[in-house]
Amino acid sequence: MVQKYQSPVRVYKHPFELVMAAYERRFPTCHLIPMFVASDVVDEENSEDGSTQKIERRCALDVDAPRLLKRIAGVDYVYFSQKNTLNRKERTLHIESHNETFSNRVIIHETCCYSVHPENEDWTCFEQTASLDIKSFFGFESTVEKIAMKQYASSIKKGKEIIEFYLKELEDEGITQVPRWTPSSLPLPLPRPTRLDTSPPVLPELAVTPAVSIPLPTDAKDSNILAGTPEDKLDADYIKRYLGDLTPLQESCLIRLRKWLQETHKGKIPKDEHILRFLRARDFNMDKAREILCQSLTWRKQHQVDYLLETWTSPQVLQDYYTGGWHHHDRDGRPLYILRLGQMDTKGLVRALGEESLLRHVLSINEEGLRRCEENTKVFGRPISCWTCLVDLEGLNMRHLWRPGVKALLRIIEVVEANYPETLGRLLILRAPRVFPVLWTLVSPFIDENTRKKFLIYAGNDYQGPGGLVDYIDKEIIPDFLGGECMCEVPEGGLVPKSMYRTAEELENEDVRLWTETIYQSASVFKGAPHEVLIEIIDASSVITWDFDMCKGDVVFNIYHSKRAPQPPRKEALGAHGITSPGGNNVQLIDKSWTLGQDYSMVESPLTCKEGESVQGSHITRWPGFYILQWKFYNMAACSATNLPRVDDVLATLQVSSHKCKVMYYTEVLGSEDFRLVTFCLFVCLCACVTVTFAGISIFFLHTSICTTNLLNLTLLIVHLPVSFEQT
Repeated sequence: MVQKYQSPVRVYKHPFELVMAAYERRFPTCHLIPMFVASDVVDEENSEDGSTQKIERRCALDVDAPRLLKRIAGVDYVYFSQKNTLNRKERTLHIESHNETFSNRVIIHETCCYSVHPENEDWTCFEQTASLDIKSFFGFESTVEKIAMKQYASSIKKGKEIIEFYLKELEDEGITQVPRWTPSSLPLPLPRPTRLDTSPPVLPELAVTPAVSIPLPTDAKDSNILAGTPEDKLDADYIKRYLGDLTPLQESCLIRLRKWLQETHKGKIPKDEHILRFLRARDFNMDKAREILCQSLTWRKQHQVDYLLETWTSPQVLQDYYTGGWHHHDRDGRPLYILRLGQMDTKGLVRALGEESLLRHVLSINEEGLRRCEENTKVFGRPISCWTCLVDLEGLNMRHLWRPGVKALLRIIEVVEANYPETLGRLLILRAPRVFPVLWTLVSPFIDENTRKKFLIYAGNDYQGPGGLVDYIDKEIIPDFLGGECMCEVPEGGLVPKSMYRTAEELENEDVRLWTETIYQSASVFKGAPHEVLIEIIDASSVITWDFDMCKGDVVFNIYHSKRAPQPPRKEALGAHGITSPGGNNVQLIDKSWTLGQDYSMVESPLTCKEGESVQGSHITRWPGFYILQWKFYNMAACSATNLPRVDDVLATLQVSSHKCKVMYYTEVLGSEDFRLVTFCLFVCLCACVTVTFAGISIFFLHTSICTTNLLNLTLLIVHLPVSFEQT
């Protein structure tokens, strides 16, 4: 497995030329890097005007590896080749390094770049990437990998100290500025290192040039930085200021996962804090974190959770009887949420509202918690990514163990655990009664082990002494019902009047209504069993649009056309522009006896969609009839010789242990008349040089009774404008 490292942008608050002077002092040896034994200039090349200099060095490292491993390898030193290209005119230094020792067994490659800060020409940026691929190493592959990554991470942290040391040394010598290169200036003198001796080489080590880093001052970066385009980069000081202290390898996981999301999710990516929570939840295992994060992003999109705070209004019964609310913050600056669970009538709330309303309310609390964490990060000037929950269990008894109520609680815990990991910093459980162990036995298996470690449980009045509540919450804000002096606005609860109870049918209808508020559907795709959606088109030149996310696995997306229905006609289901998807989450419509090219035809080129990708598109129909949207299991064997798969694709396929894919999709059909009307109006607006915003177009669509207002279809309409206008 290839191990990769990607650094954040590290910034020196010094000019490029001064940083280069400090960098050159590291050669031929550096007493601050004991493992860096020596270096030798193998080749040197300068341009005629002195603006460009290329130097190739051979470096030797003494690796801190187990003696047994060194004896098996039969070497004492590791040799690396380093190529530096300094462009004094452009003010850049590019460094490429790779191992010479055991290059047939281990491939180590590192690239570094020094450049001028894009917003301040007197500052210098540094970026670094590296990869380690161990093919074979005498059966010690895992050990070598761990040693290499551990020493590489330590050398990255050491690099900052080294450059700072030499910058200070230059300052002590009175050198605070180095003139910039001009066409008439002479090349800067370089130190001449001594020649290397011919010592035998060793165990490969992923550390050639230690990372160089000086954080950007806190006043130099805007705190409200969101992930966006692939050009966006994280700098080291921003990470420390707003995300916390991370190790170099943790920084690398964050940056790589963030970059992957930027490349596959077309700008629809979460904030850095959100990505970091999922990485922490999986101990910075990038593959596992990516899997659960993609599932959560799909879930958020399907249920429109991003808009929950703006669209969700708590029913009056929740406002009156839900005994929970926000209350100041704890000693660490975390938002504090108080839940008087013992005073809550869980049975009454479930009978009056149903599970879905309760779930939505809890989700809105979590969304509000994320918002408050961001605000407190700015207020307290340090990263605050989670909140504290205080649960008062006074009054808890057997009626709280009502089975439907416990079932609703377990489902809420399951959803929150899957989509809001690492958001709970501490859970204080106060006044736990005797019945609590029974409830804990039911609930604890559904709670992640890392979350359970954050639980502090106090029975009776134990919370009032040393090591109790005052250690975590300032005395001034302890609620009055817990013996404090602060008035708390959390409702006292009580029994929900039975007159507010709903029948089972009413609750079921309410749950269905809340679930069907989403426009997306989910489906499973199996090997040999594609999922297909049938669309009947009455008028040619209609537009079929789609938007789908790959939650799990890889598929091939196809669109077919047939003049006749692919299964026995169902007139009651197939109206004009009717979309049918018979029961179940896997539907197959194309009969196996049909022949491609005779019974049906392909109208779009196949599109391979990888796990985690978000795909949008449209198709302008040329003929009436039946169109079939198909998601088919991605089979490497089906790839033609003219479209050879990549090596990464083959390896990924070999690692697949399940033949099941999951897709979440939404489709819509725009009628030809509506489409022509909209495109004509847009064309008129454009010809008149009228500036039309997306929001304005959306309002215009509403007034012209167009069937869609989402921005995806607006974009598709604009893209197809020239074609449609010719048809008008």
